Amino acid sequence: MRILIATAGSRGDVAPYTGVGAALTRAGHQVTLAATDGFAGLARGAGLGFRPLPADPRAHGGAGSRRDLMRTAAAFVTELGRGFADAVTDDTELLLLSATTAPLGWHLAEATGLPSIGLYLQPTAPTGDFPPVVAGARSLGRAGNRAAGRLALRMTDRIYAPAVAELRRRLGLPPLTAAAMRRRRERAHWPVLHGFSTALVPRPADWRPGLEVAGTFQPHLGTGERLPAALEDFLRAGPRPVLVGFGSMAAGQGERLSEIAVAALRRAGLRGILQSGAAGLAADGDDLLTVGEVPHALLFPRLAAVVHHAGAGTTAAALRAAVPSVAVPAAADQPFWAARLAALGAAAAPVPLRGLTVERLAAALTEVTGRQTYAAAAARAARHMALEDGADRVRAAVERVAGRRDGQGAFAGQ
Repeated sequence: MRILIATAGSRGDVAPYTGVGAALTRAGHQVTLAATDGFAGLARGAGLGFRPLPADPRAHGGAGSRRDLMRTAAAFVTELGRGFADAVTDDTELLLLSATTAPLGWHLAEATGLPSIGLYLQPTAPTGDFPPVVAGARSLGRAGNRAAGRLALRMTDRIYAPAVAELRRRLGLPPLTAAAMRRRRERAHWPVLHGFSTALVPRPADWRPGLEVAGTFQPHLGTGERLPAALEDFLRAGPRPVLVGFGSMAAGQGERLSEIAVAALRRAGLRGILQSGAAGLAADGDDLLTVGEVPHALLFPRLAAVVHHAGAGTTAAALRAAVPSVAVPAAADQPFWAARLAALGAAAAPVPLRGLTVERLAAALTEVTGRQTYAAAAARAARHMALEDGADRVRAAVERVAGRRDGQGAFAGQ
């Protein structure tokens, strides 16, 4: 099949789909990744085609309060919606949609008659098991969690409403609200495969049919990929170091966070690797190294611990590598994943980014590297995750769609 995977956001929102796309390519499908501009190299490195989507998440960054986050999300989605239809070409046969692109992709599926499947990196459906991931980690009780989950979906509908109205006009479709389309998809049991491990989030029993937890979607790792020579030299030169990195978070805070990281590492008696990221972390010294983007799958198994923002992908990578974490969440779903790590026993209590200090970081580092219980918990999760294959679950779902199309003809709007 000719498949379009559509996602939007930062690197953590895009990289996991390169592994899925590569697995589908190996199975004989032709896969194109549609993502916000700047990820063409990531796609082509995995052997995928690429189509740019409008909007730049960096242009809408820096949100502080929840209200700011809603406002910047709405601006991003509106810009995204203005060119989203251009990603689908006449030869597209199947849409694979992220949680960010699904509320737009559903309307494209209606207009074109294309089947579609959701590939989500976070749980979005209401459940009594936990509150919505954007609401933090504190449970409100089963009824409260479900109510908060429904409220979160209504807020998402509001964010997408202007973009959906504009997109439907462009596609020549009759008016339909974002909320009405979502309810239509739910009633049809639209299939969603969630790309995280059941070690972190077991499938809630109160989810509707069609919602499954597939296992982590791992970023593509080329057979010839290696760590940079300078990093290899550093790793061999002494005890296992700690990586400190905040991904796409903390832009403009590089100087402050670098100073905190260096002081905390030295107070804990640990060597450190600072991953520059959006914050621009940097430091010099015999016990320190600064790096840019490197494959987590190659680096993490050689670390003593990882200090990170608790994005879904970095959280999964640390667990797969059986390495304990110090989670420093900033916003969005990060407090949720940070709490999950701590509940597993694979991380110390989260230290929110806004409250990060030398003393708190040093204490957390001393705890997770000094007590074997954290590494043991991470190793248990790693063994569990090794039995899951999220990309293969996607392949199986795609081939079921291909079989239905071949046997019964195309089915529209799925």
